[in-house]
Amino acid sequence: MKRILLKLSGESLSGSTNYGIDAERLSYYVDEVEKVVKENFQVAIVIGGGNIFRGVQGAQKGFDRIQGDYMGMLATTINSIALKSELEDRGIKARLMSGLPIERVAEAMESSKAVEYLNSGYVVIISGGTGNPFFTTDTAGVLRALEVKADVIMKGTRVDGVYDKDPEKYPDAVKYDKLSFDNAIANNLKIMDQTAFTLCKENNLPIIVFDINVPDALLNILKGNDNIGTFVSNF
Repeated sequence: MKRILLKLSGESLSGSTNYGIDAERLSYYVDEVEKVVKENFQVAIVIGGGNIFRGVQGAQKGFDRIQGDYMGMLATTINSIALKSELEDRGIKARLMSGLPIERVAEAMESSKAVEYLNSGYVVIISGGTGNPFFTTDTAGVLRALEVKADVIMKGTRVDGVYDKDPEKYPDAVKYDKLSFDNAIANNLKIMDQTAFTLCKENNLPIIVFDINVPDALLNILKGNDNIGTFVSNF
């Protein structure tokens, strides 16, 4: 694996505050990305916006769903700007591209341009979801991974892999080291939303689910440690 797409949740950026951007959490994530970049891996990032606004939740509270989703796309851009700024403060080259046109802060997402940046050593952050309402940032992450021809999606979560049931609720939950897309579907394991998951399956794009909050986990997986996380593929 040389080129990855790292998918992060927006909520993870809020740290213990449960809202907004926690400076320590932001710095930690950039630490983890920096380690990978220094090992010459190419990194694209898609981050959600749930720490600021989530369209589905807004709709449940009376917002128009379409407008709520556009608000969520803007939230992903706020998080992405923060990531880009922190990366550049470390001397790491970064580019922000967006599926939602915002000329002053982000380039329009164009797959060939994104690949060119990756090949030139830039971390490419892609915000704005798919640019269309009704799609999650999981689906956006898979779409962007396919567009930039990533070898794998690294889905950073707060759990160290995929389990047969929720490990935060059930102490006897069993972790999968490897899992096929078909088995995940048959067992109704919620790894990504159905659209995102189907895109991965049909395009033979593997997913590695891991705990982003464990220092060096991302780097160790990419360096070949297969005892971390869960590898999901068409094997």
